[in-house]
Amino acid sequence: MTTLKDNTLDLLRHVSTATLCTQLFKRGFRNVFIQGCSRLTKTPAGTLVGPAFTVRNIPAREDLDQLAGFRDPEHPQRKSIETIPPGHVMVVDCRGDKRAASGGEILTTRLMKRGVAGLVSDGPVRDSAPIAELPFQVFCAGASAPLNLVHHHAVDLNVPIGCGGVAVYPGDIIVGDDDGVVVIPRHLADEIAVDAAEQEQLETFIIERVRNGAALPGTYPPNAETEAAYQTWRKERRA
Repeated sequence: MTTLKDNTLDLLRHVSTATLCTQLFKRGFRNVFIQGCSRLTKTPAGTLVGPAFTVRNIPAREDLDQLAGFRDPEHPQRKSIETIPPGHVMVVDCRGDKRAASGGEILTTRLMKRGVAGLVSDGPVRDSAPIAELPFQVFCAGASAPLNLVHHHAVDLNVPIGCGGVAVYPGDIIVGDDDGVVVIPRHLADEIAVDAAEQEQLETFIIERVRNGAALPGTYPPNAETEAAYQTWRKERRA
């Protein structure tokens, strides 16, 4: 697995998922934004960033998915909670099925206490009201009271999955903000973090110009004159 530069995750905490989608689009990646998944928790309000630890579900089957299965510490759902490394993001593949929860308050609280960065699921959660109050990042497909065993059977941990229509490989970098969640292929994370930070700075300059009455032609995207003005602006800010 590619080793990230020391500042990559920090840079990604200060850029938007919109900017990241643009950077990935420039590199030919069009399907990177997890569909049907939005921020549930109110705090912390910052950006979710971390490597993906994946959980794959298949449809449940009545003879296998019984409450007694949770007594086994090797049950994939329960094992995932206890083995995901701190700082990682748990990404759960529920096939976009909203009929049953992918987890609840107790499991989410345990993830938080273990130092996990956050939870992303293309399925809903139960206990959504208390989860929404946790100081922990949760992005999901809303709320659903039935427990996971009704429709989900956890089978694999840390394997390639689909989440909200996006391929997620273990170790891919997950970034989530108020717009939603983006998946960055791990081997591109270093360069995208740098370029995204530069794009954000340029767009700050462009927004200032637009607020001051500048028209879009020549401003967005910038022409040579605007680029030169931007470089001067950057130097003045650094002085």
